[in-house]
Amino acid sequence: MAFRFFSLAAFFSLLFGLLGVNLYRLQVEKSFEYIERVQARQELLEELELRRGQIFFTDRYNKNISVAFNRDYPVIYAVPEKIKDPDLFAEKVAPVLDLERVKLAEEIKSNPTSRFKLLKDKATGDQIKEIQKLELKGISDNQKQYRFYPFENLGAQLLGFVGINEIHDKPVGLYGAEKYFDDILMRGDDVKLTIDRNIQAQAEQVIDDLIKKFDASGGTIIVEDPKTGKILTLVNKPSFDPNDYKNFSIESFLNTAVQYVYEPGSVFKPFTMAAGIDIQAFTPETTFVDTGSVTLNGKTINNWDKKAHGKVTMTNVIEQSINTGAVFAEQKIGNVKFLEYLKKFGFGEKTGIDLPGEVVGDLKNLENKNARAIDYATASFGQGTAVTPIQLINTFSSLANGGLLMRPFVSADAKSFVVRRVINEETAKQVVKMMESAVEKARVAVIPGYRVAGKTGTAFIPDFAKGGYSEELIHSYVGFAPVSDPKFVILIKLNKPKVELAGMTVVPVFRDLAQFVLNYFNIPPDKLEIKGDEK
Repeated sequence: MAFRFFSLAAFFSLLFGLLGVNLYRLQVEKSFEYIERVQARQELLEELELRRGQIFFTDRYNKNISVAFNRDYPVIYAVPEKIKDPDLFAEKVAPVLDLERVKLAEEIKSNPTSRFKLLKDKATGDQIKEIQKLELKGISDNQKQYRFYPFENLGAQLLGFVGINEIHDKPVGLYGAEKYFDDILMRGDDVKLTIDRNIQAQAEQVIDDLIKKFDASGGTIIVEDPKTGKILTLVNKPSFDPNDYKNFSIESFLNTAVQYVYEPGSVFKPFTMAAGIDIQAFTPETTFVDTGSVTLNGKTINNWDKKAHGKVTMTNVIEQSINTGAVFAEQKIGNVKFLEYLKKFGFGEKTGIDLPGEVVGDLKNLENKNARAIDYATASFGQGTAVTPIQLINTFSSLANGGLLMRPFVSADAKSFVVRRVINEETAKQVVKMMESAVEKARVAVIPGYRVAGKTGTAFIPDFAKGGYSEELIHSYVGFAPVSDPKFVILIKLNKPKVELAGMTVVPVFRDLAQFVLNYFNIPPDKLEIKGDEK
């Protein structure tokens, strides 16, 4: 019995001893090997996985529409630690993947213990088959996550893209919402934007057609809710495909709606009128006699049509876009008050929109202590001062909503914010009525059944090389509807069209896009149409 006991004890002692030795080898002697394997797999996973939240647009039903998400693409990669002859490896692989043979060999030699070296992203099926035929050690294929934009060019500058550059060797948000909300997205959280996918698509088609028809160099369309500051649409052209951003120039990535300043021209005149009416320097019915030109500091300002309109009201000035009338209004206001109101409207400061790289408009021409009468005169009709498109539409929103300057935003989680009151409500109503009268008289932007307010602008582009102005133009139109309860403001800007008058380019397009938005949101008419003998 004792012998049997000692035999079993010896057996189990030997067994546990062997297990202990093996456990020691596993935990100590082989630990580094297993750790390296785990690290290798982790390294591979980190290289192949993109942990990033989605970006959504919306629609009139508040449906989430994904416009940026992660998608698996095939990739081919090398495992340098398994490659015995880098030169031979490069000689066989480089032609298949269209790589430089010498450079590939040197990159493998420079880091011989690496377990992951990306050779080809978004590889084709044929490339994978050809690599597999080579039966080489140290090369493999897998699936790697990349950022994918299903609607391609739609809202490209607004969205930006995910990529690497000279600063970042790991994928990060570059440009647009991808950059602005990068911290949120990198945590894996989603970002919902206020952009309506359907209005955005319609606006992009509209501006594409406009550019093609008038051989323009580009353009911008913004649609804003004037009561909240919510941006419903933001379009810049020319555009790019963020899925293939490497094949486009850096200039294509700039969101010119917030990162570009220009002289707005006559679209600026309603703000001159608003300032004067608000301080009671004049009323919409105040008259002056237009002789067709005015000379200040030795320089002459003419009307755009080269005509003298005689005795006209301030409303007529807006209706017929009379430059000399705007100069008269500014002189009634006074230089100090005029500049004060431009700043109250937000010109010369950022709007605070939640997008990266916003630039500031330029009022330096008026802030200069040596500013002359001619500088204030030209500013009254939008020359010599510079604005961004987002700044301009946001200021028009303050007219549409009764005098409140809002902070524009694109994040659906943002709260509506009133920056300040610019003008009193009655002033806003009077200026809007003047703009509505301009639409009625010109007829081009009229929409049956709806009261519409708007203003055109045609501005010459400065010649920075020679000084003065070039012969190239920028056409602008900003308008809103229905006047009785404005639901949206639309800005359309066209760069360097090959025709002179904005009434031929951006105004008809505004009418068509406004009609689309009215129908899309099923906004009821606010204008009673009287037919025949009805009274």
